[in-house]
Amino acid sequence: MKRSQDRDKAAARQPDHYAALHQGFRWQVDEYFNIADVCCRRWAAGSGKNAPERVAIRAHQTGASTTFYTYVQLQQAADALSHVLVQLGVQRGDRVAIVMPQRFETAVAYMAVFQMGAVAMPLSMLFGPEALEYRLQDSDAVLAICDENSIASVNTIRSRCPALRTVIAAGAAAGQGDLDYEAALAAQQRSFTAVKTRADDAAILIYTSGTTGPPKGALLAHRALIGNLPGFVCSQNWFGFSPHPHPLPQAGEGADSSLSLGERAGVREDSRAVFWSPADWAWTGGLMDALLPTLYFGRPIVAFNGRFSPELAFTLMAQQGVTHTFLFPTALKAMMKAYPHPRRHFKLKLQAMMSAGEAVGDAVFAYSRDELGVLVNEMFGQTEINYVVGNCSALWPARPGSMGKGYPGHRVAVIDDEGRECAVGVPGDVSVNRYDVHGDPDPIFFLGYWKKEGATRAKFTGDWCRTGDLATRDEDGYLWYEGRADDVFKAAGYRIGPGEIENCLVKHPAVANAAVVPKPDRERGAVVKAFIVLAPDFVAARASRAGAEAQFDLKLTAELQAHVKGLLAPYEYPKEIEFIDALPMTTTGKVQRRVLRLQEEERFRQAG
Repeated sequence: MKRSQDRDKAAARQPDHYAALHQGFRWQVDEYFNIADVCCRRWAAGSGKNAPERVAIRAHQTGASTTFYTYVQLQQAADALSHVLVQLGVQRGDRVAIVMPQRFETAVAYMAVFQMGAVAMPLSMLFGPEALEYRLQDSDAVLAICDENSIASVNTIRSRCPALRTVIAAGAAAGQGDLDYEAALAAQQRSFTAVKTRADDAAILIYTSGTTGPPKGALLAHRALIGNLPGFVCSQNWFGFSPHPHPLPQAGEGADSSLSLGERAGVREDSRAVFWSPADWAWTGGLMDALLPTLYFGRPIVAFNGRFSPELAFTLMAQQGVTHTFLFPTALKAMMKAYPHPRRHFKLKLQAMMSAGEAVGDAVFAYSRDELGVLVNEMFGQTEINYVVGNCSALWPARPGSMGKGYPGHRVAVIDDEGRECAVGVPGDVSVNRYDVHGDPDPIFFLGYWKKEGATRAKFTGDWCRTGDLATRDEDGYLWYEGRADDVFKAAGYRIGPGEIENCLVKHPAVANAAVVPKPDRERGAVVKAFIVLAPDFVAARASRAGAEAQFDLKLTAELQAHVKGLLAPYEYPKEIEFIDALPMTTTGKVQRRVLRLQEEERFRQAG
């Protein structure tokens, strides 16, 4: 009933141009296409009085002035680095590991690798030696570019990576690699003639987070950026454009005419759009949802290399005048608890926000709408087929808690085990067809898993690529997330999706974050168990009860159970609650329920 009321209220306030946008959209993928060409070179070579001053990267530093880097500087540095890599023997198709956080040199490295036809392999600076070794060995990377955050870990394992010939040390890591970044580039200050790559040529090898098994390398073509553009534009409410209801601009024109994508969308020369996301540029969310599409449209992106906190996020957005952002649900939950009324403390200029990785839930949705002044556009995708489902509150109604609909250019369905589309309300696997509604190939698709042909084949049922995420479809085509296929479980005969329970728990003021998993039970098979991270005020309240923590926990557990019982079905309330300091998370910000589930299974075995 409540979902229907929310839906009716949202529909009354918002236009709905979805059908025209989706049906009218056509892909245009030229035979030759290069990410660096459209994300950097064309802007560096652009005409107009402001072209030389067009800013690409704003390097934000806490308590210090911002450093601005233009597209001209980005191209000059990329040219120099490309020459360095060629002299070091890097060839077309070779994998080059980029192991750096958000910083100017990271953007330079991507552009340099792309324009020489090599394959960029992003690796998170949060990876320890074992994680780095696995990926460097599996990819046969020939060179790694590191800074002070990663150089020690790479040097620790490089002797076990026989293909890794060279390590370039950037930033404060100078002197710890085979070659120093700044000195090497200073000796190569000349233009580089970019190679001519086909749209289907490999550009990026990015490893999945490994939440359901060993990480797999997903090989992405240059055209994957084209496939991302409609979702990016929609999820960011037309990102600095004057929104025209229809037709949606055709995505993917070649380097000589690529500006027409912006022109057809009503791109404003006076656009003040500024993008920032805490998402690591080593992950799909940071690279394909933030860095590359922002540069594609010639706008500045803020780079920050530091620890995330709610205060940092709000301060940075206020100081940098951030208008568009991508924030994980976990980040938004922390911000909501720390600053219930943020605009009392920070002068924000937000125009649009995308969120992905987990279901946002109606509590965070309401917070974003009422306290941040934007309707959060939930988006769904994965490394292999990114930016395929989502919302665009500027052009069709947002439904709180919904994943949204298939973005223009993508044919999305919920299918069963045999590949048949599920009926309304019946859970199934969210899947994307290789061909759009016009029968044209969708450029979003990955080329395959690196060295894993069997896994690549298993990803598909005919022309449908399965995501492994479960959802239901309502009568209007909106998708509602049920969870990963291996996160959904049965308890006492009832099918349980953890997302709805977690969302309910977060609405309670005591809960900063929550994860729900099955706890094995001899009589009922399994019962619902919740792991709770307390909000700061309740952490302090619990700590003040020295010697009486157990009583505090019992009272709060009963309160939380009653809270869920009052809002959800009786069988959904957590029979057991455990308070923990932090949930196990992937480096992309997703809760690792699998870790908690395996922990409960091990406890059950040990108990006999």
